[in-house]
Amino acid sequence: MGSRPSFIDDLARAAADGASPRADAGDDALLDAYSRTVIGALERVQPAVAFIAVERRAGGNAAARSGSGSGFLFTPDGYLLTNSHVVHGASSLRVTLADGATYSADLVGDDPSTDLAVLRIGAAEALPHAELGESARLRVGQIAIAVGSPLGLAQTVTTGVVSALGRSLRSTSGRMIYDVIQTDAALNPGNSGGPLVNSAGQVIGVNTAIIPGAQAICFATAIDSAKWVITQLFAHGRVRRAHVGIAGTSVPLARKVQRYFDLGSASGVRVMEVVKGSPAAVGGLRVDDTIVAIDGMPVDSIDALQRLLDASRIDREVEIDVIRLTQKLSLRVRPVEQTG
Repeated sequence: MGSRPSFIDDLARAAADGASPRADAGDDALLDAYSRTVIGALERVQPAVAFIAVERRAGGNAAARSGSGSGFLFTPDGYLLTNSHVVHGASSLRVTLADGATYSADLVGDDPSTDLAVLRIGAAEALPHAELGESARLRVGQIAIAVGSPLGLAQTVTTGVVSALGRSLRSTSGRMIYDVIQTDAALNPGNSGGPLVNSAGQVIGVNTAIIPGAQAICFATAIDSAKWVITQLFAHGRVRRAHVGIAGTSVPLARKVQRYFDLGSASGVRVMEVVKGSPAAVGGLRVDDTIVAIDGMPVDSIDALQRLLDASRIDREVEIDVIRLTQKLSLRVRPVEQTG
């Protein structure tokens, strides 16, 4: 008989040693480091992640409808962040935390335009809460960890990376959500409202949507946008926005344009549409103008434009700087309050 193949000897030695054949110690070390990173991040955030049970009254003779989603505590006194579509129109909200404790919850406010909502639960003791990170500092390729209750399976963890930044997504209200994070950390129905966290366990986004039929394409609202919405909901119970009547997109600015006009940023917002009769139309904005500042503050993205068009600028004349062909113009526009 001929000599037996060498891999048979490898398998025999591996069985005796309790290890896989030809294991690479370097690969094991990398895997262990990755595992330790994920586990460490989860230890920080998982106690703050909640399962949200939702009841909605139905009209007529129809039975009440129930649903569920995810959320997370972001303060020790019981404030939670979740998705608007999870809780909008709810007649009853019940929140179950990682330790099994269950509380009734009240809606502080929700914003369908960014698909975000804030809830409050009452508790006698300080509660575990997640640390909010900074989405502006994200890099494509860095670790992204999603925690939530997909299909009602509480405290489910999936991992991946930040696949892309600055995506746009249409909300249930029809308004575009800008500055959206794309990730390949798997999300399923029920993950909505749960946190997307970085390797330090800091929340970088609020999981909000999947594309039905697609694989590994999931989205989260950037936490920097969520912070602004939170302050608005605390102040007003809703988000008040100034409206000028344009549609636009973020665009880079050529370096020579930056130098020539002494601009403070490398990008602006190109006007793609001006609504007839809107404040923008009355103020003289045109399609293909590039907005670079409002009241002297740089506008380097759609997200920045939306942040600047806050309640403080409703019914108040503002100065909008635009680049039009070879000129820099300052236009006077009086925003109105956005409705609907």
